[in-house]
Amino acid sequence: MAAHGATRDESESRDERGLGSRAPEFIKARRALHLSWQVGVFIVGLAVVVTGIIMLPLPGPGWVVIFGGMAIWATEFVWAQLVLRWTKRKVTEAAQRALDPKVRRRNIILTSIGVVIVAVLAGIYLWKFGLVMPWKIKDQ
Repeated sequence: MAAHGATRDESESRDERGLGSRAPEFIKARRALHLSWQVGVFIVGLAVVVTGIIMLPLPGPGWVVIFGGMAIWATEFVWAQLVLRWTKRKVTEAAQRALDPKVRRRNIILTSIGVVIVAVLAGIYLWKFGLVMPWKIKDQ
């Protein structure tokens, strides 16, 4: 057992009992109140997710906002909790893979090749057209 925190089994069991509604007990005790609570959580989460989707092509933290909306939904809905759990697992696996020296070397090589290709294309463009923007090029 680790001295500085919970073991893997303890954290997994904590995740398992975390499924389900996190609404206060007095709300869960009344069906109509709980249903309206769920509708409110869904609407707030939907507004945040839609805002994140709008931010994707615009400057702003679109993915962070989308996952924030998912976290809002996860306070009430099991499906959102499972999606967030799956996403967290995949991000952790990707981060661990990215630290692998072979993967890092491959990524550096691919990035270098991409930079060379872009530089060659930019050089060809400048050689052929100079610093004229494409929308100002006359028929030749």
